[in-house]
Amino acid sequence: MTGLRPDTSRRTGTALVVLGVALLVSSLVVSAALAPNVGAAGDGAGDGTRQTLVGSQGGGPGLHERGSVYLLDGREMQWRAAETDSYFDVTMLDNGSVMAGFMDSGYQECGPYDSPCTHTGFRILDPNDGGGADIVYEYSFPVRTRANSEVHDVEKLDSGEYLMTDMEYERVFTVKNGEVTWQWNASSMYDAPDDPTRTDWLHINDVDVIGEDRYLVSVRNAHQLVIVERGEGVVEVINEDEDGDGFGDPQLLRQQHNPQWLGNGSVLVADSHNDRVVELHRNESTGRWEPAWTLYEAEGVEFSWPRDADRLENGNTLVTDSLNQRIVEVNESGETVWSYGTPEVPYEAERLPEGETVGGQRYAFDRAASDGANGDVPVLSLLLVVFQTGLQTPFWFTELHVAITLVSVVLVLAGAVLIVRDR
Repeated sequence: MTGLRPDTSRRTGTALVVLGVALLVSSLVVSAALAPNVGAAGDGAGDGTRQTLVGSQGGGPGLHERGSVYLLDGREMQWRAAETDSYFDVTMLDNGSVMAGFMDSGYQECGPYDSPCTHTGFRILDPNDGGGADIVYEYSFPVRTRANSEVHDVEKLDSGEYLMTDMEYERVFTVKNGEVTWQWNASSMYDAPDDPTRTDWLHINDVDVIGEDRYLVSVRNAHQLVIVERGEGVVEVINEDEDGDGFGDPQLLRQQHNPQWLGNGSVLVADSHNDRVVELHRNESTGRWEPAWTLYEAEGVEFSWPRDADRLENGNTLVTDSLNQRIVEVNESGETVWSYGTPEVPYEAERLPEGETVGGQRYAFDRAASDGANGDVPVLSLLLVVFQTGLQTPFWFTELHVAITLVSVVLVLAGAVLIVRDR
């Protein structure tokens, strides 16, 4: 059996290592140099006319580090509350306090779980003179894990109750004075596992009041929105099951977040895993929900896991583009009129003073034919999400860079093997 001579083996190995490193570095340098400028569109001056409240999930592995809530005036940060694993949905209350869903670790009161443990729930924050905010109230409870067990959304009702989502037990419920006053369990509609706390079953991530005792609920993993009426249960399903698997059509909605009820049979949705924002209208003839307006990109960059979209009073749409770490405001034609590059991965943003409203301007034309979905490669798409959530790679890091990274790693490893074998 013959092989490479030792000196040839060493030279070949060195060449492969150099080639692998050069391929990766050059691809990153060129892409960074050619990348469009994002997060800086429109007037960034802090003149009080464009205030935006942001709930930031944070960064790190699983996006469960460095969570924060902050207020922007233009693109200038007015105050920031941090030192929490993750924050999610945020709402400015009438008195200027901020209500926010959160998840944090290090608690000693752990119920059935070992101490220290993770708690989730909501907090009320009061901005202070030091550029931060004080926690003035908290309702929380222990959960089994840090991931996929969080309270993402909370709404304050006129009754004084707080309406919340709950991924740990897959329900929406209300609390008042720390006591549960009502709840709807997803197991009344969906086939439940033996223990929902041990699996990411439905991932209920949003609830909005859309009428008296009527709530719009986002059941993420079922690709469905359901309207729950207090005392009646589910009265309507958006993206109904048509093939018997219990889930909706993932081409219409796929693991969505933060729907906004526009009224008149229309809803605006951050269609997260389809990497788009979509406005759905109910077809009055068939009863089916159909896309009326879709948007896949802004500032020349395709959306990557958008998780919030709000129709503003001025008729524009505010989009929280999570993995691209930006917030963009677009008009009906899709033109960006303002944007902000966020310091970490944002979950949700609200334009003040109105916040997320119930009811809003409907868009009437269909952009789906011209915009279209991108041609993802399934394995590379999955790996790209791993890179984005674990390393917070820049917006211009695409599936192509994932492929180049894999090739570069193979070249470096092959070269290293030759060099070591020679030694």
